[in-house]
Amino acid sequence: MRLWWGQKCADNAGVLQILSVTFPFFALVLCGFVAARRGALPLAAIPGLNGFVLFFALPCMLYRFGASTPIAQLLDPAIALTYLLCALFMVALVVALTRRGRMGWNDAAFGALVGAFPNSGFMGVPLLVALLGPAAAGPVIVTILVDMVLTTSLCIALSRLGGAGLGAGEGAEGVTSARQAAANALKGVATNPMPWAILLGAMVSALGLQLPQPLVQTVGLLADAASPVALFTIGAVLARSHMLAQVDVAHHVPWQDYVPVAAIKLLVHPVLVLLVGSAAMRMGVAIDHFSLTALVLVAALPSASNVSLLAERYGADNGRIARIILASTAVSFLTFSAAVAWMR
Repeated sequence: MRLWWGQKCADNAGVLQILSVTFPFFALVLCGFVAARRGALPLAAIPGLNGFVLFFALPCMLYRFGASTPIAQLLDPAIALTYLLCALFMVALVVALTRRGRMGWNDAAFGALVGAFPNSGFMGVPLLVALLGPAAAGPVIVTILVDMVLTTSLCIALSRLGGAGLGAGEGAEGVTSARQAAANALKGVATNPMPWAILLGAMVSALGLQLPQPLVQTVGLLADAASPVALFTIGAVLARSHMLAQVDVAHHVPWQDYVPVAAIKLLVHPVLVLLVGSAAMRMGVAIDHFSLTALVLVAALPSASNVSLLAERYGADNGRIARIILASTAVSFLTFSAAVAWMR
């Protein structure tokens, strides 16, 4: 009886320890959601918050982690290839399931992107560093580069296949459109400050450089603001998407079109990464248990909120994408905490 009670107390203490880290992150998302829903945060202010996070705070945070992380961890090919293989499988799985339901290439491709792309930038880096320590930044940054450069470009290229018809000429036109879309996606990556911040940090790490102290302090202030503002902004963006979807009653989205993708993101993705990573370790690939834990927890994160912006830009059903992001974010408080307990 004493042994059982001691084990029960230890389990409860472990759960409370996990929640003490994860709860504040999701609580900030909820605060942003409620603030936008109640009108305390005007919808017109959300792009400004998003711009602050994307162009100032988050790049500084990624730079700081990149500069303080050994270059070998930032450019780890084993982690990158393992994660990329899982991302490609996730894209193929979601596309196959949604195309079977006669959904067009555009919606199927962005559904695949939102099902394979976790919120590793806005949420993953600060959350996993808080859970696992600064060493988790390296594997998480590798996944950000894979998703932003490769997964996103692939899905945008697939989305353009919707222009292909049954004829040979139309098919060639669709392939050309897909190639052009992939090229445009890479151009978009080139104008995104986050990859450049990571590369700049990696360069500083490799060369052992030191910035002047006033500049270090300035970068530090912006980096410290990244996590709370980014999480608050995620909630506000989700609230705005939900409110706009409620107004657009003409484009009702049945639950069958978004709940399965959210479930695949939260359940299938982390299990897939665990299985593939464990198999790679048994085959002698240089992946340690710590890095695999970080990869699994990245995969257990909810869908990336920036996919909604891409879907809107390329004419996909943004109401469906927003619902997938909202559902995965709401449920991930439970599933992500469970994944942390499971990996422990």
